[in-house]
Amino acid sequence: MSANPPPALPTDLTGRVVFVAGGGSAAPGWSIGRAACVTYARQGARVCVADRDAASAQETTALIRAEGGHAYTLVGDVAIEADVQRLFAEARAHFGPIDVLHHNVGIGQTGGPLETSADDFARIHAANVGSLLLCVQQALPDMLARRRGAVIAISSVAGLRYVGYPHLAYSVTKAAVVQFTRMLAQQYAAQGVRANTVVPGLIDTPRIAGTVAKMFSDNLEEARAARGRQVPLGRMGSAWDVAHACAFLASDAAAYVTGTELVVDGGLTGKYT
Repeated sequence: MSANPPPALPTDLTGRVVFVAGGGSAAPGWSIGRAACVTYARQGARVCVADRDAASAQETTALIRAEGGHAYTLVGDVAIEADVQRLFAEARAHFGPIDVLHHNVGIGQTGGPLETSADDFARIHAANVGSLLLCVQQALPDMLARRRGAVIAISSVAGLRYVGYPHLAYSVTKAAVVQFTRMLAQQYAAQGVRANTVVPGLIDTPRIAGTVAKMFSDNLEEARAARGRQVPLGRMGSAWDVAHACAFLASDAAAYVTGTELVVDGGLTGKYT
């Protein structure tokens, strides 16, 4: 056995540039994207906060700067190629080449195949999967040039299993995110680029108040309680539970982790019923 002590957990991201697609919040509070941005900044990263909602992105940036961190607001739609090209050009001009891409984009609507139009399916696919392609196309050359980088894509347990109500377009596109990231990891592992998917379960974010909760109850607190009872750990997760998993994958602590899914669901997907 070597006399040298084992290495400390290398979670520091000082000097690295993290581009977060979806760094705002759909409503006031802590979304996964916002919590991830703040967590990356706390680890020393320079964070590019990209979102369609300028005010929400600016709020995330302000939270980071209030703690002494480094952040820059970028406003645009990552499902539109021209916007993505502009956003990444602005990010590089402000902070330099991208080290970490965090793709945190997801829209959907309830309904199965008979309730989902072809136009709606195409719109949801463009937002959830097409935007991942566009962002990877911009971030990957920076990573390949330095033979180092990490891609973190946010999927959902809905992309792994049926979640109790029809959510076809969202579920299918989030399953595609998993496979996209697996393929990316395999193709570029030899060039030093890692790619992993984080799979959140039932997470208590501002989004559930306007969308998911109505599947359980008209009363938000009753809906929260009903969702929590589904989880073996007895509660919904928080945005921070997911953000901390993302921060691990972005760091050198996950240097030997690529092409896999980190499920953050309190044991939900392991249940029999």
